[in-house]
Amino acid sequence: MPEILEMIKKYLLSLQQEICAVLKAEDPELKLLEDPWNYPEGGGGITCALTDGKVIEKGGVNFSHVYGKTLPQAATLKRPELANAPFEAMGVSVVIHPLNPYVPTCHLNVRHIIVKTANGPISWFGGGFDMTPYYGFIDDAIHWHKMAKAACDPFGAELYPRLKKWCDEYFYLKHRNEPRGIGGIFFDDLNEEYGFQFMQSVGEHFIKAYLPIVAKRKSHAFTQKERDFQSYRRGRYVEFNLLYDRGTLFGLQSGGRTESILMSLPPIVNWKYNWLPEKGSEEEKLYKEFLVPKDWI
Repeated sequence: MPEILEMIKKYLLSLQQEICAVLKAEDPELKLLEDPWNYPEGGGGITCALTDGKVIEKGGVNFSHVYGKTLPQAATLKRPELANAPFEAMGVSVVIHPLNPYVPTCHLNVRHIIVKTANGPISWFGGGFDMTPYYGFIDDAIHWHKMAKAACDPFGAELYPRLKKWCDEYFYLKHRNEPRGIGGIFFDDLNEEYGFQFMQSVGEHFIKAYLPIVAKRKSHAFTQKERDFQSYRRGRYVEFNLLYDRGTLFGLQSGGRTESILMSLPPIVNWKYNWLPEKGSEEEKLYKEFLVPKDWI
């Protein structure tokens, strides 16, 4: 493996360990199960399943490095010329579903893909982070997007506005006509020379973005009413991941490890028929003030 690939792999493994460590420090009762696995065509990964914490109800911090004979359709929709080409992919994927409805769900993914073509290898970086609150706080939304912007700023002033817009458009449930959350940044097909450095910046700022919010909100009092709304809104998360998410589809289409791929799903979900929030309620406030694309900073 060329030196740069070794550096990327080493970084991704260290990022996985760092995120697990900071989450455990924030939630000492959290159970972390490390589960190594092998991929049939080559490579494998380490799933770190998170369960039964006082703060984190369920989550995962997954590392994977796999080889395949055919690039999955999820990665070739915009690059049909790469269909049927062998590939190598590595990345870290994080999803956190907190117990307290006032702590938002969050997601991080950073990845690197190489495709072998007749004209030589083609590689790119992708990923980003986004946040899905159940009860919105303006201060949290501003902090989240400030950190997203800080991750982008060293690489050009135009990057954050472009990746924020991309995130708003990507994490949109077309069948519901609503955003999944308040966004963040999203990127794909990034093959600029700063790609690896940007991947590291995204990982660093994800931790800076999320941990202060967890610390601030984890002791917020809640009732069963808020838990019920949380489980209802989690349904939107499930719908997006199973219908649209490229990472989930890539993993399933490539024959990846199902348990690791579906670690992104929440533990308790509830769908209600034709449900609408009460007028003037905090639940309605989420829809009107937070589930709308806007410039937070």
